Amino acid sequence: QVQLVESGGGLVQAGGSLRLSCAASGRAFSSYAMAWFRQAPGQEREFVAAINWNGGRTYYADSVKGRFTISRDNAKNTVYLQMDSLKPEDTAVYYCASPRIAYSLLYSDSSSYQYWGQGAQVTVSS
Repeated sequence: QVQLVESGGGLVQAGGSLRLSCAASGRAFSSYAMAWFRQAPGQEREFVAAINWNGGRTYYADSVKGRFTISRDNAKNTVYLQMDSLKPEDTAVYYCASPRIAYSLLYSDSSSYQYWGQGAQVTVSS
């Protein structure tokens, strides 16, 4: 059974940084793309970033490009989201996600990802 567990959320002032981690288990982590999404209160879940199976390709939402960095450590079965220059509008619950299919392309639509973590709250104060 695939499990994704996020950690590293918290409260930070605007302009600050946080790093989220997502530990995966239940299958060969290094064969699958990983992604981060977020959902603010009253809003739909939105794509943040994705990384391919070996870390060679990344894909970012325009709203976070240049501020957030997605990376992975296949030896540790973990994907990271480094968030710098945080803004109050980045406040949301952040989810990591992974598709069912190995070696897939990178997608921004949530329907392409079948496995989800429980979420980590990130709050950015102004």
